[in-house]
Amino acid sequence: MAMNPMEQFSIKPIVPLHLPASWGGYDVSFTNQSLLMVLVALGASLFLTLAMSKRSLVPSRTQSMAEMSYEFVANMMQSSTGEDGLRFFPFVFTIFIFVLFSNFFGMIPGSFTVTSQIAVTFSLAALVILTVIVTGFAKHGFGFLKLFVPKAPWYLLILLVPIEVISFLTRPISLSVRLFANMLAGHTMLAVFGGFVVLLGGAGGVLSLLSIAPMALIVAIMLLELLVAFLQAYVFAILTCIYLNEALHLHDSH
Repeated sequence: MAMNPMEQFSIKPIVPLHLPASWGGYDVSFTNQSLLMVLVALGASLFLTLAMSKRSLVPSRTQSMAEMSYEFVANMMQSSTGEDGLRFFPFVFTIFIFVLFSNFFGMIPGSFTVTSQIAVTFSLAALVILTVIVTGFAKHGFGFLKLFVPKAPWYLLILLVPIEVISFLTRPISLSVRLFANMLAGHTMLAVFGGFVVLLGGAGGVLSLLSIAPMALIVAIMLLELLVAFLQAYVFAILTCIYLNEALHLHDSH
């Protein structure tokens, strides 16, 4: 365990690659972050494929988990977006599974937490908001702009419309920071208490016995982090559904 709790979030190149100066000279190296994203995508795809390969009448544990994931997201979308929103089920389900597996893979010792990187979470959030905007204009045309005009007296709209616009524009920031901050804080806390265990355990004597306390806290925090990993994937998915519902139904859903 590294003594520096922030070292676990360092992005390290595995296959260094820099574009020529004539192409901008950008660093496009294949990093540990890239590797974990590939592993997450492969792991999730492999799990869902193998779990549903037999489709037994009496499902196995893996098949039950896959079916429960499917039904969980489907019911969530049904309740928050209605029948119209079910066309976006593949999109929301993919985001939910990717964030969930990324969070869980990050719990493996020596692994890398993809969702602890603001660039990753902001990219996901920007994709969600872009989908919302495209969906809104595709269904309502310029009538989608009515989303920023709440039902209120005209003299209040001077204040409310800018607030609605700013609130909408800050959604990708709040959506990405929420996921990023929770994963960053949890893993940092685990690393800090892990450092206490190493220091106290190496001190010898009575101090070695004191290492039991931070070890017990690590176990408790680890269990809490598993819950947080699921909750953050759920929150990201449910907010995506809410934003899509607004794009589909505008103020009818308020």
